[in-house]
Amino acid sequence: MKYVLVTGGVVSGLGKGVTASSIGLLLKACGLRITSIKIDPYLNTDAGTMSPSEHGEVFVLDDGGESVIDKERKGDYLGKTVQVVPHITDAIQEWIERVAMIPVDGKPGPADVCVIELGGTIGDIESMPFIEALGQFSYRVGTGNFCLIHVSLVPVLNVVGEQKTKPTQHSVRGLRGLGLTPHILACRMKLAQFCHVTEENIITLYDVPNIWHIPSLLRDQKAHEAILKVLNLLGKAGQPALEEWTSRTAICDKLHEPVHIAMVGKYTGLSDSYLSVLKALVHASVFNRKKLFVDWVPASDLEDATAKENPDAYKAAWKLLKGADGILVPGGFGDRGVEGKILAAKYARENKIPFLGICLGMQIAVIEFARSVIGLQDANSTEFDPNTRNPCVIFMPEGSKTRMGGTMRLGSRRTFFQVLNCKSAKLYGSKSFIDERHRHRYEVNPDMVACLEKAGLSFAGKDETGRRMEIIELPNHPYFIGVQFHPEFKSRPGKPSPLFLGLIAAACGELDAVFLGNGSHQRNIPNGVGNHTAKIKAYQNGSATKATNALPDGVYSNGNGIYL
Repeated sequence: MKYVLVTGGVVSGLGKGVTASSIGLLLKACGLRITSIKIDPYLNTDAGTMSPSEHGEVFVLDDGGESVIDKERKGDYLGKTVQVVPHITDAIQEWIERVAMIPVDGKPGPADVCVIELGGTIGDIESMPFIEALGQFSYRVGTGNFCLIHVSLVPVLNVVGEQKTKPTQHSVRGLRGLGLTPHILACRMKLAQFCHVTEENIITLYDVPNIWHIPSLLRDQKAHEAILKVLNLLGKAGQPALEEWTSRTAICDKLHEPVHIAMVGKYTGLSDSYLSVLKALVHASVFNRKKLFVDWVPASDLEDATAKENPDAYKAAWKLLKGADGILVPGGFGDRGVEGKILAAKYARENKIPFLGICLGMQIAVIEFARSVIGLQDANSTEFDPNTRNPCVIFMPEGSKTRMGGTMRLGSRRTFFQVLNCKSAKLYGSKSFIDERHRHRYEVNPDMVACLEKAGLSFAGKDETGRRMEIIELPNHPYFIGVQFHPEFKSRPGKPSPLFLGLIAAACGELDAVFLGNGSHQRNIPNGVGNHTAKIKAYQNGSATKATNALPDGVYSNGNGIYL
C-alpha cells in the first residue's frame, strides 16, 4: 500500500480537500485503484452532536469508526495510563492501516494508493498527535511508500504587489521540526530554495472559476509524475486519461439556462452546513445542462412570528420561495424553523412545485400532510412536542432517550420499493431495492401509516421489516418526494444522485424526458455559450457585497447565504 498525505499551512480553508480529491482523481485516471481518508483533529467522540454552523456538515460513510477513548473504556489498555505517545499515536496508525485496506470500488483486495487529508493547519495544538503519528507512520511504511504534499498560502500584499513566501517557509520549517518533510509543495517555485523541495515538485494552485479545473491543472504541471516518482510507481501507471472529466468541466463552464432551487433550512448562514446537498445539486444540474442558482431561505423567516418581528425578512423569504423552480428541505435537528419548513412543504404540495425532503425534510412533509389533508391540527414529531396526541414521527425504539451522542441509526441501510412504477423507483432504474446512507434518531410512526396512506400519501419505500418508512411520494404531484436517508452522500460528478437528478429535471419540466432516457443531458451545448466574462454578484446575508469578473462556475447563492 502506498500513501499520499495532504497537509495545510498558514491558514485553514486553503483547499486541502479539493487538492486531495483532485490528486485521487488524477491517480485514478492513471489506472491506479484509489481510496481516501479524511482526518479531522477534534476531541469529540461523536461528530453528530456538533453544531453544523460551527463545524460544517457531518459526512456519513457506509460504515462507522472507532475512537481511542472507546478502547480505554473497554479495558484494552489493561489499566495503564492512556498517553498521547504511544497509545493515541499507535491507535491513529492502526486505524489508518485498517481503513486503507478496505476496498471501496467493489473489487477484491486493497487499493494501490490511499490519499489522506489531515484537517487543520500545521502548528495547531489539536493536530499535534496526528502529526506525530503520521511522522512515525512515514518511517514505518518506508521510503517509496509515503508521499507528503503540503498546501500553503502565498499571499500578495497590495502595497508592493508581490507574492510573499515567508509564511510558507515558516510552515514548512514547523512541519520539518515535527518530523515530516514535504516531497511536494502546492505553492510557487521560489520556495524550492528555502524549503528543500526540488523545483519540479513545486505545484502552482492558483484560483480558478470552477474547482473542476483543478485535476487538469495538476496534470498540466505533471503532478502525477512527481507523486508516482516518490512512490516508485512510474513504470506501473499510465498517463492520466481525463478526457471525460475535461469535457464535463467544459460543459459546466458553458451552462446558461438557469434553474432556481430554494434551500429551506436552519443553518443557512453557513453553506458548509449543507455542503454535500449543494454538491449533489451541482452534479444534477450539470448533468441536466442547467446553471444552478441556490436561493437560501432561513426556515424561521417563513413563520408568522417573523412577519410581526421582521416583516422585511418575512417578505424576502417568501419572495425567494415563490420564485423558485424547486424546493429542497434538507436534514437537521431541533425545533427552530420547523414550522417554516412545514409551510414550505405545504406551499410546494398545494402549488405543484417540485419538492425533495431529506431526513427531517421527509418527516415535516408527513406532519404537514397529516395537518392539512387529514385535519390533525396537532400532528407533530415527539422531538418537538413530546405530548402530542397525534405523533406522526416518533423516537426509534432502539435508541436511547437519555444519551444523545452515538445513538443514531447510521450508515448504509437497504430500502425496498413497495411501488415499482413510482417516480423514485424509476429514477433508480426500477430496482427492487437500493442501499443509501442514514443518519437519524426519529422515524415515521408505523401506527399512523394506514391513515396517511388512506388519505393519499404513498410510502413507496420501506426497510426489510416493512415497519420503517424510507420513501414517501404524492402520486398526483409533478414531483413530491421525501426520503429518510441522505442521497446526497453518494452523489458524484458525472453520476448524480437519482433523486437530485429528478428534482432538477422536474424543476425544468423535463422529468418525463429523463424517464425516457433522452433528457436534456444528452443535448448539445450551443456553440459559443460561456466563452465570455460574466459579471457575478456575491451575496452574504442577503445583500450584494462585491461584483467580480469570472466565468460562471455553475452554482450561485442569491438569497440569505453565501456565494460559492
